Amino acid sequence: MVKGLYHYLKEAWKKPDKKTLRERMVVWRKSLAITKVDKPLRLDRARALGYKDKKGFIVVRVRLKRGGHKRPRPNKGRRSKRLHTRKNLKINYKWIAEQRAGRKFRNMEVLNSYNIGKDGINYFYEVILVDPKRPEIKKDKKLNWIGKPGNKGRVFRGLTSAAKKSRGLRKKSHELKVRPSIRAQGRKGK
Repeated sequence: MVKGLYHYLKEAWKKPDKKTLRERMVVWRKSLAITKVDKPLRLDRARALGYKDKKGFIVVRVRLKRGGHKRPRPNKGRRSKRLHTRKNLKINYKWIAEQRAGRKFRNMEVLNSYNIGKDGINYFYEVILVDPKRPEIKKDKKLNWIGKPGNKGRVFRGLTSAAKKSRGLRKKSHELKVRPSIRAQGRKGK
């Protein structure tokens, strides 16, 4: 059976060429933290997540610092009696990348995102954004849902795929105490 282009693209990304990826990351590190790109790097993944090559869509590469979510230890000013360095693990890195892209492009809505690489210091993500006000998006029957009022600022309200995963909404069970939200359950979940 003959396989299509997207199958081979997917297979190639399972074990990417290290030399090429390293050269790309050198360029990415020198560029801005949030950079608009012409075409998605992982075309198969972008198409699977809803990307279409038409007006109203943009793809943004986001660079994030890696490492634990530890809060810094206070070195001056008013401080707590015990100098805590608590971890803040409420949000995953992919969701943080989507939020930063959403803040940069205010008129767009975040559709989805995917990982494109990591090095010793940074994570790199590509975030797909859609302009819900464009007539091309309004006419598209598969995409016009994003222009409805209930989806405004969806990335900041935890409604994207990465956010739902971070909130623990992928599994359905009464014991998890995450539905309808963690706050509604008296912060017993997660």
